Amino acid sequence: MPRLVRIAGPALLLVVTFASLLVALTIGGAANPYRFFDPGPVVRYGIPGATVLFNLGASVTIGALILVCFAMSDREKEFDRTLDIAAGAAAFWSIAAVLVGFLTFMNYHSGPITLDSTFGAQLGQFLTGEAVGQAALASILVPAAVTVLCFAVRNRTAIVFVTVFAGIGLLPQAQQGHSSDAAGHDAAVTSLGLHLVFAAIWLGGLVTIVLARTTLERGRIGPVLSRYSTLAIICFVAVGASGIVNASLRVPDLQSLLKPYGILVLIKVFALGALGIFGLAQRRFLVARMQRSENGGKGYFWWLVAAELGFMGLASGVAAALARTDPLIPQVAVTTTPAWILTAAPLPPELTFSRYFTVWNFDLLWILVIGFLAFFYLAGVRRLRRRGDTWPWHRTVLWLAGLALLFYVTNGGVNAYEKYLFSAHMLGHMILAMMVPLLLVPAGPITLALRTIVKRTDGSRGPREWIMLAVHSRVAGILTNPIVAAVLFAGSLWVFYFTPLFSWATTDHIGHTWMVVHFLVTGYLFVQSMIGVDPVPRRAPYPLRLLILLATMAFHAFFGLSLMTGSGLLLANWFGAMGRTWGPSAIVDQQTGGGIAWSVGEIPTVILAIVVAIMWSRSDERDAKRLDRKADRDGDADLAEYNRMLADRARRG
Repeated sequence: MPRLVRIAGPALLLVVTFASLLVALTIGGAANPYRFFDPGPVVRYGIPGATVLFNLGASVTIGALILVCFAMSDREKEFDRTLDIAAGAAAFWSIAAVLVGFLTFMNYHSGPITLDSTFGAQLGQFLTGEAVGQAALASILVPAAVTVLCFAVRNRTAIVFVTVFAGIGLLPQAQQGHSSDAAGHDAAVTSLGLHLVFAAIWLGGLVTIVLARTTLERGRIGPVLSRYSTLAIICFVAVGASGIVNASLRVPDLQSLLKPYGILVLIKVFALGALGIFGLAQRRFLVARMQRSENGGKGYFWWLVAAELGFMGLASGVAAALARTDPLIPQVAVTTTPAWILTAAPLPPELTFSRYFTVWNFDLLWILVIGFLAFFYLAGVRRLRRRGDTWPWHRTVLWLAGLALLFYVTNGGVNAYEKYLFSAHMLGHMILAMMVPLLLVPAGPITLALRTIVKRTDGSRGPREWIMLAVHSRVAGILTNPIVAAVLFAGSLWVFYFTPLFSWATTDHIGHTWMVVHFLVTGYLFVQSMIGVDPVPRRAPYPLRLLILLATMAFHAFFGLSLMTGSGLLLANWFGAMGRTWGPSAIVDQQTGGGIAWSVGEIPTVILAIVVAIMWSRSDERDAKRLDRKADRDGDADLAEYNRMLADRARRG
């Protein structure tokens, strides 16, 4: 029966995918002839069809690489087989990307296909000079490189970077389509990107398990399925949340769900709900049986896999059709105000102190990240208590408080106004880099993870093994050195604000996300090097920590003063061209931001200095008590030996 499922499962996936695609194209009218410059049915049906192949290839590639990193044992044949599956899927992904790119070009090209130099020049200009063509070219080059890397790289640590690189291959797709010119562009790009990545892990992981089934004998199928099941639950939450956000940006009200676009959304919701029921109600039960016995529930499980692949095909086909169907909310904003032109969003009302807490701009990525971090931390504390161990309550409070502050700065008034006011941006920077890490670091998340995550002994690497590898790596030793951490923390201020990085982070949503991650990581490393409780390769002496803190405070103050006294406007074509009719001028607002960098930024540094001094004092007290206990045990042998040495020197002198 499993052999039959290995054939029937992928075949059912393909059949249902393309059948649902054709039906959805008919319902939504996405393949109807264009009013002007119709490219023909080959292009109109070919683009969504090739997109389906693109998505399937990307899904299997990314899903297989994720399983290699977190589920497969390098002691078994499953490891190499899964990498071979990833390589083959990446090659298929590359071919599909070429087909999508060429058909997209033909959708814009009004003439027929010819073999002369003019046609080639037009194709080259499209791929290198047009935004859509550049995205198509990137979507071709990334899977081509991943194909080579999957064959060439067999080191699991290096495969992590290959996996991240493969995920980057989905970014051009996330930035195109309905999200490219949408009002609410940032939310659209974030939700679509999350939807693509987690759907790829979910679908690709399941297909990989089916294709690698013959290598998962002798009790291996149970552990691999259990690990995939955990990933599937996370993917279900992320795909569901991102799908809701996507639908809300394109469907204005509940009545619109009865229109063609809304009907397709409902079909996709139905498929997602069915998959959730399969994953939560049945796989958990059957996986537990298969872990206890190699044959327990095996037949039922594999037929369940085939049915699940069918529903995934339904969702994949409808999703490809939705990407080509006109949404119910116009995606191009018709306005000429400077704020709309720059940000694709209206200028918010005048900033007051109360609006810092009443105006919100939600970011789904950080909502999910914060939700998962809170859930797993509390689950770890609960696991410790259930086995009779303790965990300081104040660490849990600090962790939740830090996440709450992170939620506010990435979703609240600061996030709503930082595109329009430099002062709001700087306030967010200071909170992310200095205040949030000051709460998260003393919570000891790495220590909690190492105490609660089950250790693996089968040759695979789970979260605990990856954490241990990272903590004891040479890179961690360098980054947690207080001198290096301080240089990254303080030096990045100048590098960020006085290079094109500031423009990228302000004008591009992906750049903005990178900026948030950068501020968090550099701030976390700096605070960890000063007062961290989690394990690091080596810790600096307390006098050196205080000296570095004082130097950092001076450097930070100098940066703030340079902004307060400067007369040149940073990013003048953005902050100076926003068209605000309220609030201070752009240069005055920038000088206010400099004051925030100096004043607000110094408060956490002073708190750090006080904590380091207290830790130094307690360390001296612990050393004194330890020496007293040792003296009580051995009769103060060290002091007696020291006195004998002095007496010998006196006699010789």
